[in-house]
Amino acid sequence: MFSFPVELRKDPITRSWVITGDDPAESGPRPESACRFCADSGTPAHVIATSPNTPGVPWSARSVVHPTPLYRIEGEPGRRGDGIYDCMHSVGAHEVLVENPRHDRHLWNAGDDEIAYFLRLAAERILDLKRDPRIKYVSLFKDYGKNAGQEFSHPTSQITATMFVPRRVLYELRAGREYFVSKERCVFCDILQQEERQAQRVIEVRSDYIALCPYAPRVPYETWILPRNHDASFERTGLNKPGLRTNLAALLRRTLQRVRSVTEDFHLVLHTSPSSIHPSKNLGYWKTIDDDYHWHIEILPVISSKARSYTFKEVYYSPVSSETAVKQLREAKIDG
Repeated sequence: MFSFPVELRKDPITRSWVITGDDPAESGPRPESACRFCADSGTPAHVIATSPNTPGVPWSARSVVHPTPLYRIEGEPGRRGDGIYDCMHSVGAHEVLVENPRHDRHLWNAGDDEIAYFLRLAAERILDLKRDPRIKYVSLFKDYGKNAGQEFSHPTSQITATMFVPRRVLYELRAGREYFVSKERCVFCDILQQEERQAQRVIEVRSDYIALCPYAPRVPYETWILPRNHDASFERTGLNKPGLRTNLAALLRRTLQRVRSVTEDFHLVLHTSPSSIHPSKNLGYWKTIDDDYHWHIEILPVISSKARSYTFKEVYYSPVSSETAVKQLREAKIDG
């Protein structure tokens, strides 16, 4: 646990929540005398779940409590006012998803079955955390590389469960709902149909999944992976469709190999629907969520040589067009 006070504060202008506290820790992977996540480490971390969970089958992926969590499951948020501002305790959950028991088996060089086990575990954890009536959203993300803020040397992703929906997802929810009200169609599905028809920004199609560079990228070589058939919830696919899960694993592996031909550093984040088990009493986004939202994975490579000053960040600057990025990513040498 962090020894310093952590608090969530809301920006009254952008309406985004910020977790803040005076963190004395240095950024970057922490030096480890012995990796706490390796299969032969004795597992000092608090294990929450493993996959596969069949008796007699060694674990392939597991979820553990983050050693220094930003969000804690105990307590109540205690949302309160501070003049015109809003703040609350950082109540939620923060877990590390150990992608593989081996230290050298990453999502881009592991077997597709191994990656599929990881995806199933991620789906299990997301669904389980959504059952908590306090939780509004569950985020799955991976930061890899020094310039991306990688925290552990072992192949890991992280999950955070929060009592608010992150601003970027809120933007997507609002845009998706407005598009659906206007056209009675999912905006993501319309994007997919156009991209497949034009074939200018599609990197690869594998069964029911597609990898593409978005029309308006925030960073060079930004890449999305989406199901070609409409589905708002990743955990439905992850839990109920093992065949599709294996295809997704293969496409994820191949896409990360392509991205790593450009840079080793990247951010990966899964966007799935917010919790509809306990819908918001104030917001209406959940009423048509199964029709107007579409889960997807976003991969944002970190190209330090292409960086610009902060003034560009709110508009975003990508010196490489999606069409050029796709050509280079398609031609990248990949395995399998």
